[in-house]
Amino acid sequence: MYNILVIEDDEMLNAGICFNIQNNNWQTISSYNIKDAKNIIKESKVDLILLDVNLPDGNGFEFSKIIKEKFNIPFVFLTAHNLDDEVLKGLELGADDYITKPFNIKILLKKIELILNRNSSEISEFSIKDLVINFEARTVKKAGRIIYLTPTEFDLLQVFVKNKSMVLTRQILLEKLWDCKENFVDEHTLTLNISRLRSKLDRENDKYIKTIYGIGYKLVEE
Repeated sequence: MYNILVIEDDEMLNAGICFNIQNNNWQTISSYNIKDAKNIIKESKVDLILLDVNLPDGNGFEFSKIIKEKFNIPFVFLTAHNLDDEVLKGLELGADDYITKPFNIKILLKKIELILNRNSSEISEFSIKDLVINFEARTVKKAGRIIYLTPTEFDLLQVFVKNKSMVLTRQILLEKLWDCKENFVDEHTLTLNISRLRSKLDRENDKYIKTIYGIGYKLVEE
């Protein structure tokens, strides 16, 4: 059974979120500050974190860096602010989603379900348009013909597929490629590989990787 850590200092809101999550047959752990949350993560199995941005003993944005670097647990920001800059900052820090208070509990539960499903199942093959990607064999076919990718190009495509619902900033891509290869990928290398990957996959009226100007990139599924 999945364990969801709810880090929210408003006790009534924390209890309400936990009640609804438990009614969806998941387990919850409540925390009201960063200090307790750190101990819980170290001592308990946590599959997903709901993280308030403003906490009594620190900033959720700063704490998310620790979650990302040391524990690699998916997390969703909870915030009372609906500011574009804050949303972008949260996504750049690697958040799986961003929920603005007040929120519809059904939408929150659906987002949790999608994130848990995405992180629990490692797909061996993925199809998009006329592209077929086999992650075990590390092969790519377009309209039945093999497309030859370098190891870094394939890793980059895999990052896009595994995060297909997200707009990925350059910083997120660099971090994920670093994690995947365990070596250094710089800005120039990233730019070069995105360009080469596009040249191998895209056609004039058939794009797979879309530039979201001022933010990053996203896989085009339709």
